[in-house]
Amino acid sequence: MPERSLGGRKIMIGAAFLALVLLATGNGGLRAGQNTGGIPPRIDPKAQQILDRMIQILGGRAFLSARTLATRGRVYSVRDGSMTGMSPFESAVEYPDKRRFSYGKNPPVILINNGDQAWEIDRYGQTSQSAEQVRHWKISNRYSLENLLRLRIHEPGILIQMGGVDFVDNVATRSLSMVDAQETQLKLDYNGQTTLPVRISYRVQVPNTSDWDEFADVYSNYKNIEGIMTPMNIERFLNDEQVSGVFRATVKYNEDFPPSYFQPAQ
Repeated sequence: MPERSLGGRKIMIGAAFLALVLLATGNGGLRAGQNTGGIPPRIDPKAQQILDRMIQILGGRAFLSARTLATRGRVYSVRDGSMTGMSPFESAVEYPDKRRFSYGKNPPVILINNGDQAWEIDRYGQTSQSAEQVRHWKISNRYSLENLLRLRIHEPGILIQMGGVDFVDNVATRSLSMVDAQETQLKLDYNGQTTLPVRISYRVQVPNTSDWDEFADVYSNYKNIEGIMTPMNIERFLNDEQVSGVFRATVKYNEDFPPSYFQPAQ
């Protein structure tokens, strides 16, 4: 998951890929921090049918029960509309909130996230990730394709409704509109013919400011890997500008990682 600098704001290329998240619409959201324990998910019946169909097409039980995801390929950043900084990457994810991402070579930069813990390891040694790095990782991870469809849509207080129509990368899409219990507005665009997810977008307020960040991740080139429809290409956008992308070359599900894999070397 890559990251880069945009307008003076650092967005880690490592965090940008595996996480990837989004803009939105919707009314009736709940205030952040409001107690939603007694409010069940509110999902329009037609929207529920789309979600059920989407999950089945993605792999059904195999998609929902995958424990880990290991990928390799190439990651890149985008500056002024041009691709830059293409480098190899290796990523290991243990759902829902652990990842080890390395990019570059001689030696690579390694990003490790384990719940609230976050480290960065490079040729100069080990350090803690910055607060902004951690924030972007948590946002992108919370609304990643897997966590959105496996966890978020079942959380108390979420509202999901049918949306409109659009075109994403020349693909005719329809959408689902969501507002979660944190009052984050999301939009899930899906292929109108296949029902595969095409784009997840959402809008999140920047801490201690009146500004907002709008994220979007575009998924394409799906392949059936071990019974799971897997996007091999992922593009990430921030405030309507593409900032990074990933080309996956290899994918493996349910690989066992050692207990220490998501901890820095002692």
